[in-house]
Amino acid sequence: MRRRGDHLFRTAIVVLLAAAGAFHAGAAAERQAVYVGSETCGGCHEAQFTSFRANSKKAHSYENIRKMQKKLTPEEFRGCFKCHTTGHGEPGGFVSIEETPALQNPGCEVCHGPGSLHAASGDPADLTGRVSLQTCAKCHSSERVAAFGFKPMLYAGAH
Repeated sequence: MRRRGDHLFRTAIVVLLAAAGAFHAGAAAERQAVYVGSETCGGCHEAQFTSFRANSKKAHSYENIRKMQKKLTPEEFRGCFKCHTTGHGEPGGFVSIEETPALQNPGCEVCHGPGSLHAASGDPADLTGRVSLQTCAKCHSSERVAAFGFKPMLYAGAH
């Protein structure tokens, strides 16, 4: 069980780092959100976070590709990261278990976008717009549905 004080400390550090990065980028630069991980979201959205962790298969899907890793080439394994991690291939997204462990599974930010600005402001406008089936289609494409036998289930276990 995570302790509230530890989480608040981590959230404060993330917010301060995001603010420092924004300040360093200069006042004329556009604000750009970075990934913070679902644990940060859970600080304010505890019921949704708890439901997501308990009921959503994607909340633990990195474990599935880790189990298959021995049967995959390193390139094939890395190819799984786009759908089985948060933000892989995007600025501030998943790099590796060692470098970005908080992003090892698909989390809140896969659907809602990078959360640093929202974590700092609390403003829903600082997140990606409404989640739709097109959001899901990034991973749940017809090709992948046929290959892996799954389909998108909007809101399934997430909220």
